[in-house]
Amino acid sequence: MSTRTRESSRAASEDTKSQLKAAAQMLFARHGVDAVTVQQIVSAAGQRNNAALHYHFGSKEELIRQLVVDGAAVLDERRRGMLAEIEARGGPASIREILNVLVMPVIELADDERWRGYIRFTSILQASDRKTLRAALNNRWNNGYVACFDYLKKMLPLPPKLLEQRLTLFSIYANAVLSAHEAALESKSRSDRLWDQSFTIDNMLDTMEAMITSPPSAPTLDKLRSRT
Repeated sequence: MSTRTRESSRAASEDTKSQLKAAAQMLFARHGVDAVTVQQIVSAAGQRNNAALHYHFGSKEELIRQLVVDGAAVLDERRRGMLAEIEARGGPASIREILNVLVMPVIELADDERWRGYIRFTSILQASDRKTLRAALNNRWNNGYVACFDYLKKMLPLPPKLLEQRLTLFSIYANAVLSAHEAALESKSRSDRLWDQSFTIDNMLDTMEAMITSPPSAPTLDKLRSRT
């Protein structure tokens, strides 16, 4: 086999692999990981051979792992770069700065058609199979995300138990809102009064900031004290 033939074969193989990833990512986003079969992924990718997925990935589980890592690596690089700029200025001056680091890379990713579906896919995976998501990230591809939460824990004046729960609720809320935003981008053939406003992203960040900075109510504090 000539060098040109080998290079052409490798290029075709990578193209097939990319098509399978793109098809799986969108199917997982729309229907959930468990509801999508290998045959559906292969068919959506335009492949005739049902063994194509196993040839390129070995298993559906490995395909899921690679999909998680692909997008997480992009998000993590962007977040770490933004944090480096903040730290070079002496560290974050506000909660909003950290929220920008957490959220804006996700907005940027959703705007790129290559990654369309990634946010919904990983949100579904986090809700249905957190163990698989964590194993894929392997404490390697979410360092920027973890660093942001470390900053929030230091900056938010809340009792530890409330703080831990508040940040968990924030993650759930942020995943839901960002997934809805991504889904709206997929349907851009029609106008959307919610997402098409110029102030929408800022207003969304306002709600996230309010959620984690809101002082706990008297009933919440009373119930917290009664359990300690």
